[in-house]
Amino acid sequence: WDLLQHRIENLSLSQLGPMLFSATALVSGLNVGPRAGTITMQTKTVTPLPASVKPGVVTGEALWDLLQHAKENKYAIPAVNVVSSCSISSCLEAAAKYGGPMIVQFSRGGGQFIAGKTADNADDAACIAGSVAGALHVRQVAELYGVPVILHTDHCQRSWLPWFDGLMDANEKYFKANGEPLFSSHMLDLSEEPLEENVGTCKEYLQRMAKCNILLEMELGVTGGEEDGVDNTDIDSSRLYTQPEEVWEVYQQLSSVPNGRFTVAAAFGNVHGVYAPGNVDLQPQILHNTQKYISEKLGDGDPKPTCFVFHGGSGSSREDIRYAIEAGTIKMNIDTDTQWAFWDGVREYEAKYHDYLQGQIGNPEGETKPNKKYYDPRMALRSGEEAMAKRLCEAAEDLNCIDVLNWSK
Repeated sequence: WDLLQHRIENLSLSQLGPMLFSATALVSGLNVGPRAGTITMQTKTVTPLPASVKPGVVTGEALWDLLQHAKENKYAIPAVNVVSSCSISSCLEAAAKYGGPMIVQFSRGGGQFIAGKTADNADDAACIAGSVAGALHVRQVAELYGVPVILHTDHCQRSWLPWFDGLMDANEKYFKANGEPLFSSHMLDLSEEPLEENVGTCKEYLQRMAKCNILLEMELGVTGGEEDGVDNTDIDSSRLYTQPEEVWEVYQQLSSVPNGRFTVAAAFGNVHGVYAPGNVDLQPQILHNTQKYISEKLGDGDPKPTCFVFHGGSGSSREDIRYAIEAGTIKMNIDTDTQWAFWDGVREYEAKYHDYLQGQIGNPEGETKPNKKYYDPRMALRSGEEAMAKRLCEAAEDLNCIDVLNWSK
């Protein structure tokens, strides 16, 4: 009830009904505990980045050092699903502006889109080729922006493992030639399966990934809503909340893998997409409880032994985001809001130059005036890039990820 009272202060009367119902159900069914007071973060001085972290794509120990730096300095890194060089450029431009790292990630569908929707996709060939091509593009340009970049792939359920296997083949080939993997990390999402099967498959893949220094992100519980082929809109609401005992099982099993590095996307009411206020009930206190539970089990004095990932971040309140960061969240996915921002930038461009976009010749300046400079695809796409970068800078503010690149001397 302390949690409910804490939130009521910022709710309108029309929002109280749904929140009262959801909070009552949650308190009776889950051990979430009391919520802490208002979170303030911006006054802390950021410690120097580890010397291993450099501009460009980071992998292996440098990646882990960067994630630990985020956890220690209480910021989270925005992660965006990209579908073209335009969305990649938006991410890198934003990171350079807000002065922090960026996670550029590819979904299976995004990879296929990059390869071309009519490309042969037998055995996920186009999904694999597009994801690899996108990663190579990022590697070529990332260092030019002067920021650390994490190359990641998003949700992969069991039926999509041929895509994952193809990416691992590419990683191993790249590792043999360059001494590091092509991608920094990959996600396996087997959260709809029984815990034993989920953890067992993740452990099996982490054993392969660890040999070429790739980090695994795994999911527990289920992120609601729908995103890029993953539809959990009708999921049982109880599965939206992970229990500490489940995370502890994951921690024990994956920590036993030599050189294995992993993060956990533990569900705490997360939902993909953007919904009206009151329809999503985030409970980041679950993450705090889980850290305390695992810390007590380990008994090594580390208050936050786990690195958490926040899925379904679009539309979340700054209060919930920062409370999750306090619990060791080091990454937040932002997809829906960035999609809208890109489209909105294109829409605004069309609205502004509508009368110049009705034909190749003729506009308000004269019947014979050419319009090529207006319908050049780069013009509208650039407007989308700028709008998306602006939205990501706002997200970085929420994530406390502004000016965190205190490079080691």
